[in-house]
Amino acid sequence: MENSQPIAQANTNFVTVQQQTVTNQFEGYAQVEPVALLPVRIAQSGVITGLEIMPGTVVRSGQTLAELSGPEIQALLAQDEANANSAKSNLLASQKSLAIQQEQLASRLVTHLMILQAESAVAQAQSAYDTAQAQLQAVRQTITLKSPTDGIVLSVNATDGERVGAGDTVLTLQPPDKLWLKADYYGSDSAAIQTGMGGQFFPADGGEPVPVKVCTVFGALTPDGAEAVGLVAVTPSPNWLNGKFGTVTLNGAQRSLPVVPTRALVLDQGKWWVLIRTEKGEQPQAVVPGPARGWQTVIESGLQSGEQIVVENAYLEFHRTISGNYQPPD
Repeated sequence: MENSQPIAQANTNFVTVQQQTVTNQFEGYAQVEPVALLPVRIAQSGVITGLEIMPGTVVRSGQTLAELSGPEIQALLAQDEANANSAKSNLLASQKSLAIQQEQLASRLVTHLMILQAESAVAQAQSAYDTAQAQLQAVRQTITLKSPTDGIVLSVNATDGERVGAGDTVLTLQPPDKLWLKADYYGSDSAAIQTGMGGQFFPADGGEPVPVKVCTVFGALTPDGAEAVGLVAVTPSPNWLNGKFGTVTLNGAQRSLPVVPTRALVLDQGKWWVLIRTEKGEQPQAVVPGPARGWQTVIESGLQSGEQIVVENAYLEFHRTISGNYQPPD
């Protein structure tokens, strides 16, 4: 934003250059993207069944997505169930042996050392049983594919009835509230963009502007020479959708610079000029224009406050002045 100040006029043809406080702004193209995607992988080899999820489906944490079946799964379950049953039998046997020895302790048929050994055997059997039960439970959980979090299914990489291997990605989720803006800025002045800068995102569909701030500057140019910047919404729940695009305007530092009517600028031979009113008449002055602000243009260099410049018919007056100062060779 700039602090608007009136430009005093000397007459209808000239204006006096005045300083204005101008906020350095950066404009770039931006698109809403996921911060990260979550692949959902299978833990065991087998045949996937019951996979009816389609891309775009909203899923909840813990929701069953598919099941695993097949000979490998059945063999693994049978082995772990057998191990659990065997461990349970050993535990019951050791517990029964301990109970008998505790009854015989009073009649001095066993010693305290034998009781301690029996208790140690029970503890070992209990630990083995707990481990076998945990392994069985883990296998039962891995054959049921569940959503690890709330999210939207972006892609499905397997079909119902397909054989999959351990570690294969079955589908990809986009977690909620994990979206940000990825913006590209061009020009040498983009190096001035810093983390924490504020601005606004203007959606291309005409939606309401969203206040944003810079959360990261990648510090590396894209293949087309742009400075990549990551931004997040200042307000919670901005109702962004993945792929939504538009422009982002960032506000930088404030500077005091000359501002002139845009019609006073003349482009000649690749340079910008204005006509300055001096005691010796009108003189061309090269300037470096900055961004336009409505009908006015900021001047980065070449002008000072208090100078008077031509605004009416500046192009014609410029070339008339150039012609008047031209001297043909002898």
